[in-house]
Amino acid sequence: QLNKDLHEKLRILSGQPVAQDLMLKLNGQLVRERFRLSTRPDRPSVSVHEHLAIIEGVCAGDAETAREAMRRHLHSVIGAMRETKGRRLPA
Repeated sequence: QLNKDLHEKLRILSGQPVAQDLMLKLNGQLVRERFRLSTRPDRPSVSVHEHLAIIEGVCAGDAETAREAMRRHLHSVIGAMRETKGRRLPA
């Protein structure tokens, strides 16, 4: 739930209406992929550090730091999704 809440808050704080709309439209796929990634033993510990870096940038009011932390997180998630592609979800 915390992960979902964080993503929702960041989506709203982004001030990017096109991105917000796209994320809402893709919500079903995002939920499924977040769950798939959460089944990887290493992923939660990787994501928590990435999320903290994003939160620190936002809380400091440092848009560039937050943006770069988000960029790193997205690249990390994309890489993990590629590695996980084709893996079946646990029953």
